Amino acid sequence: MNSKEFITRRKNVFDLMEDDSVMIVFSNLKSEKKTEIQRNFYYLSGIIEEGEILLLFKKNQKLTEYIFIHPYDEFKAKWVGIPLSLEKVKLTSGIFAVQYLSEWEQTLYRILPECKYVYLDFNRQNPQDVLSEEEHFAKRVVEKNPWIQIKNANPLLAKVRTIKSPAEIEEIKKAIDITQKGIEAILTNIGPMKEYQLESYFDQAIKYHGASGYAFPTIAASGKNGCCLHYQDNNSDMMAGDLVLFDLGAHYNMYCADISRTFPVSGKFSLRQKEIYEIVLGGQEEVFKAAKPGVTTRELNQILLQYFAKELKRIGLIQEDKEVSKYYYHGVSHHIGLECHDLCEYIPLQAGSIISNEPGLYIAEENIGIRIEDDVLITETGCENLSKNIIKTVEEIEAFIAKGKEKRK
Repeated sequence: MNSKEFITRRKNVFDLMEDDSVMIVFSNLKSEKKTEIQRNFYYLSGIIEEGEILLLFKKNQKLTEYIFIHPYDEFKAKWVGIPLSLEKVKLTSGIFAVQYLSEWEQTLYRILPECKYVYLDFNRQNPQDVLSEEEHFAKRVVEKNPWIQIKNANPLLAKVRTIKSPAEIEEIKKAIDITQKGIEAILTNIGPMKEYQLESYFDQAIKYHGASGYAFPTIAASGKNGCCLHYQDNNSDMMAGDLVLFDLGAHYNMYCADISRTFPVSGKFSLRQKEIYEIVLGGQEEVFKAAKPGVTTRELNQILLQYFAKELKRIGLIQEDKEVSKYYYHGVSHHIGLECHDLCEYIPLQAGSIISNEPGLYIAEENIGIRIEDDVLITETGCENLSKNIIKTVEEIEAFIAKGKEKRK
């Protein structure tokens, strides 16, 4: 992405800020994995460096921007790499006031007397955590400047991150394309083995095709394991006749894909497996038809529940609508972007949002767990399935597996 993208994002946030205010966003994750950097910091700056700080100052409807970075450190450069230079940060972010971290507090305390509000990004990973860096900082600011009112920046950032720009959509499409390569590697090699052994074909393929990592830990759940939504042991034996449910996604340039597919380990669905699979696939089509601006994800889930109730009664699995919850027990959609479950406003869908469409049925007593998930762009008139090229129908899956078996002979 070029700097114009990040300039536009900061302008969108600036428009939502109160006048006489400053927003401070830390890149504060202490990790050697650059893909784990604080997402809001990256969203606003394009910079992937640990321990740096972004400052946006709004005064008299004028925006002043600063970013504070690490100086060159020869020892650190030898161990973890050379940090971005002042010029590279300017070029990437479009921010011209780039200063070293040693100037951070001096700059801030020069600005604070002109401020009524300080926005901080209170987005803790775990509500039970000790005070975050932002919260400790907020306490110090209020103690020294009692006229300052602390505001949570997260609602503003959620509002702007809900709608994806064309550049973001392209990054997510690339993550999906790489994920497709990994899924095809799984299907080429599927057969009775350990879950983690089959998973390894996905790992190799997405890295080969340029993924920066995984959007989330891969779920490779065979047999009854497929009925556990967040199963991650991935260490059971996959038996002939089992289904294996994969929930996975590549990570590319900080953006996520989130795809689920369910495959027959032996290469052929049984009649019962096919019956349940087709019901799940039909449910997904109902959601595709309903997804459009103005609809909520809660409403999409209700549409799916009504469909499942009708179909499961038809095949005799349930007698009453309320029994659906025994076999389907999650939501059908969440937002996708810089995070698998992306920061967003929980409002009716708008054009430019990207959501999941992931119906599933989990019949533990029959060792059947099936989930089918695609990534969906909401358009002005409906929706577009961004992952439509990833193999999904019974016929496509069985034919691809058969072709893979021929290659392995």
